[in-house]
Amino acid sequence: MAGDGADQRDPAPAVTRGLGILGLLAASDGPMTLTELSKALGIAKSSASNLCLALEAGGVVERVPLGFRLGRGIAELGAAYTFQFNQVRELFSVCERSTVLRREVVQIAMLADSDALYLARHEGRAHGRIGTPLGSRLHAGLSATGNALLMALDDDEVRALMLAAPAPRLTARSAGDVDAVVAKVRRARERGYAVDEGQSFEGITGVAVPLPAWTPSDPALAIGVALPADVATPEHVAAVGLALQQAATALTNPLGRPAR
Repeated sequence: MAGDGADQRDPAPAVTRGLGILGLLAASDGPMTLTELSKALGIAKSSASNLCLALEAGGVVERVPLGFRLGRGIAELGAAYTFQFNQVRELFSVCERSTVLRREVVQIAMLADSDALYLARHEGRAHGRIGTPLGSRLHAGLSATGNALLMALDDDEVRALMLAAPAPRLTARSAGDVDAVVAKVRRARERGYAVDEGQSFEGITGVAVPLPAWTPSDPALAIGVALPADVATPEHVAAVGLALQQAATALTNPLGRPAR
């Protein structure tokens, strides 16, 4: 069986298989049956059943009529992960203190491989529900938040990352070409904030800035705003960019700020 050889090298095969089940359920469009899970993992159906029972007891999967799906324990773990970062905890109060950001959809993301992974979200008051769902990813070469994360890298590092994982073409405006991404990130560094004009979603303009790690062990983050294209005038984009820079300063550890 496929798992037998791996078990000889894996110090904790049950843990690895359990993580495999969680990964499969996370990538699935709906519940998966024991037969589907066992086949995907190359293990016996009885083994898949035992693993699912243990995961169900832990609240990270749940049984439904069509099989198994992720449980609410996953959301609790995700929330615990994001709220261990000071900047996520302080995001909402910082946004509410800003006359610009209190009205906008403001999001925090981290770099995960070649993607921006969205961790936290302030809903704002001005527009309908737009932006990127928590826990989802957008290619860093396209989204403003991803470009802001890339601003901390040099051109060669950006180029290497984009060559290893080329950007998909999500809209007619998507700039998947490596040179185009490098040039866009370079402009963002010069301007002080990144802009995505419909490259990730039609009709949505993103504006974002880097957010330095609070402690050396924290990941570098970025903070961004999603705007409907019809309100994303150059003046409003510039105002949002300035407000985000001010928010990033407020969300940066004062002990880690460079001396003026």
